[in-house]
Amino acid sequence: QVQLVESGGGLVQDGGSLRLSCAASGRTFSPYAMGWFRQAPGKEREFVGGITWSRGITDYADSVKGRFTISRDNAKNTMYLQMNSLKPEDTAVYYCAADRTGWRVSRTGSGYDYWGQGTQVTVSS
Repeated sequence: QVQLVESGGGLVQDGGSLRLSCAASGRTFSPYAMGWFRQAPGKEREFVGGITWSRGITDYADSVKGRFTISRDNAKNTMYLQMNSLKPEDTAVYYCAADRTGWRVSRTGSGYDYWGQGTQVTVSS
């Protein structure tokens, strides 16, 4: 069984930065890809970005492209989300997810097998 634990959320001012981490634990952890999603109050969950675990190929939602960067440390089984130039509309609970098998970074939640519990990010104006 794989467990994902997000950390690094918090309150930040408009234009600020945060770095989220997603640490994976489990007997053997070798996903095809991992992703970040977010859900704001009253809104549907949306794809933020993802990365393939072996080659490090990334994909981002248009709304965060150029501001957010995803990276991973395979040795630590940890994925990161560096968020710069944050805006109030980035306020949401951020979730990480792992895809055991696939052929590209999935932009839909159904493409992932494991999920973290989420971490709150609040950007004040």
